[in-house]
Amino acid sequence: MTGMFAFSRAGHDKGRMYLIIGEDEEYVYLADGRLRTVDKPKKKKKKHIQPVRSGTDEALAAKLRNAQTIYNEEIKFAIKVRTNKEVADVKS
Repeated sequence: MTGMFAFSRAGHDKGRMYLIIGEDEEYVYLADGRLRTVDKPKKKKKKHIQPVRSGTDEALAAKLRNAQTIYNEEIKFAIKVRTNKEVADVKS
């Protein structure tokens, strides 16, 4: 799941989009580049998120797989592009 976008399904951040930057057996680590940065990701149970199956940012996913540095600005931009794409699809 690392490198995929996901929506929070539970908690005070319900409906917010994140990028999954890490995972273990029970939890995922989420960042949005603004409130939740790469340095302080949100730890959330897998059952409390809804992964977005399409539209993965391949450049960020490759950086995560290769353990390269990811910047908060890259995450913010990827989420913004993804959100704008969804809005454009709805308007069409």
